[in-house]
Amino acid sequence: MSSHANDASNMPLDQLRAERDRLRHEEDAVSFVRRLAQGRIDLVEAVRHRLSSGESTSVADIIRSGVGPAPSTGSARPPRDTEVAADHPLVTEFDQLCDRLGFDEMIELDGPGLDRLHDGLVAFEAAQSGRRRDLFERIDALTAELVRRYRDGDASVDSLLQG
Repeated sequence: MSSHANDASNMPLDQLRAERDRLRHEEDAVSFVRRLAQGRIDLVEAVRHRLSSGESTSVADIIRSGVGPAPSTGSARPPRDTEVAADHPLVTEFDQLCDRLGFDEMIELDGPGLDRLHDGLVAFEAAQSGRRRDLFERIDALTAELVRRYRDGDASVDSLLQG
């Protein structure tokens, strides 16, 4: 049994639900910026590939012509309606990273600049992927504790209807 499950077993039911909801909202933001990063990584990789293969003479030509559809990285989890505010701290952090790396000026970047942009985006995406895995582990532990309580009679379905 993980430490998350042990922590959850000591929480009152309303706190358990509230914590799971809080973690789900946090995961929404992490997943959102992770998808943004993946899309930008795909764009940078397409630009680098086309430049290295001589298909186009400039980044501007490549961007104007489009880079094709991004590959699907689907999730085993069912989709949920989510809204992440444009001023969410994680979105702001990602925007600042892109500004520092020159994403909006990609047309003007040389090979090493594109490499720095790519590497920075990949590092950010990897960090968010790790964070997302941790959040899923914590959410799953809380959900398992909720299921256990309903199964064992420590909580009743009627309590769901009252909240």
